[in-house]
Amino acid sequence: MTRVRLDIALFAVALLLACAVVFGGVLVYKEHQNRESEAVAQARYGAVLAAARDEVEAFINIDYRDAQASIDAVAEGATGEFAEQYDSSTEGVVQLLEQNQSVMDGEVLSAGVVDLDGDSATVLASTKGTVANKASGNKPVARYFRLKLDLQYVDGEWRTSNLEFVS
Repeated sequence: MTRVRLDIALFAVALLLACAVVFGGVLVYKEHQNRESEAVAQARYGAVLAAARDEVEAFINIDYRDAQASIDAVAEGATGEFAEQYDSSTEGVVQLLEQNQSVMDGEVLSAGVVDLDGDSATVLASTKGTVANKASGNKPVARYFRLKLDLQYVDGEWRTSNLEFVS
């Protein structure tokens, strides 16, 4: 009878080890899935930030000597109502820029995603730069802006659907 007990004990140990291996395999699989999911989320977050930074940089860097190129850069990253509004208001802007010989030069100091889901995002950005025009005697004057951008995922790209100044 001791042989039967030994066989039962060995069977129980083997069964426990098999359960432990299966449980460990499930944990490893879940961890792998979590890491993949986090990598996808990080990539989306990075793509949103890059698109927002590009749009803000285009928006705050404008030169009357090539105003249309500056305007086209903003329009390229725009969509929806923002694209329509921006497009309809640019004709007068080019003339105004040329009349005042305006040059705006700036950079994004910081930007952060404040909301992100499958096809939309909200980003806040702060900038610093200068504006030079006839009114300033063509001397650069410091300018700081804070902007809120709403982005939409359209045709595989993040595009700005709204851009507004915030205080």
